[in-house]
Amino acid sequence: MTPSLARAGILLATLCGLAAAVWAFDRTGLGEILAVAKRVGVGGFLLYCLYSLGVFAVLGGAWLASAPDEPVGRIGLFAWARLVREAVADLLPFSQIGGIVVATRLLAADGVAGARVYASLIVDMTTEMAGQLVFTLFGAALLVTIVSGGGAQTLRPMILSGAVAMIALMIAFFVAQRSLLGLATRLAGHVLPQSALAMEGVEAELRRIYGRRRAVLAAFLLNLVGWVGSAAGAWIVLRLMGVELSFRAALSIESLIFMLRSVAFAVPGAIGVQEAAYALIGPLFGLPAESALALSLAKRARDLAIGLPTLAIWQFGEGRALLRGLRPSRK
Repeated sequence: MTPSLARAGILLATLCGLAAAVWAFDRTGLGEILAVAKRVGVGGFLLYCLYSLGVFAVLGGAWLASAPDEPVGRIGLFAWARLVREAVADLLPFSQIGGIVVATRLLAADGVAGARVYASLIVDMTTEMAGQLVFTLFGAALLVTIVSGGGAQTLRPMILSGAVAMIALMIAFFVAQRSLLGLATRLAGHVLPQSALAMEGVEAELRRIYGRRRAVLAAFLLNLVGWVGSAAGAWIVLRLMGVELSFRAALSIESLIFMLRSVAFAVPGAIGVQEAAYALIGPLFGLPAESALALSLAKRARDLAIGLPTLAIWQFGEGRALLRGLRPSRK
């Protein structure tokens, strides 16, 4: 696929997503949605943001677990790289690849060995996908016990299709890991030209990490905790809005939303996909559409409140590094 064709595809996906978002808000009523969202309040919203940062600390721990022999004290660095990775993917028009490039550059620039950076990234992404698959299947099982009648029948094709797509993505990811190593090598050449990252070096590091089964299991469990923690955050927001919804129903809804976001990875920030999914899925669990879309708005606001300062700090650090590189040396 040529770059121009890829850009056209992303633009088309974005426009379709925006159309879906407009449909969801128009169908429900923007005024009613905003009225529910305002119940969170400034204090509640700040609490939600702080909670989300805690989830990123867990995800940073998962990436650190994927890089054995890195000291535990570096969890802050890995959590920061994970946060920047998410912010770039969600808020900049670079999709997931851009977030990966920036995050790996941060780790490598801070002294993490190049081979370990890229090998640990592959392990982290693999265990993250495995954790999401388990969480999705768990949510689907909860769906059967929560939703009865025609609602469950309506969701069944979507769940089965999404689960099959996720399993296919995981299989493709496992099979294509060698190709991903080649991609990592090329990224290293563009992002860190001075590094001598060799293909066999990354392969050896990847084999070594996979040989540390406890570390891989820890990465998987931490990523799974991250998925559950993110879903719990949605339940907290609903409680702050005064919306009564059982915790297990919130877990099931969020597992389906996460699944659809992953399958629709070509849409930047899952624009429209998330909103339309909430509008359709929420009512089946007894969650009014206006409350479901208010939750979606709270998530978008959280992404901006955390992501924009993150990008600003990252850019400030990049600027300082550039200035240090341009500053003439004194003999």
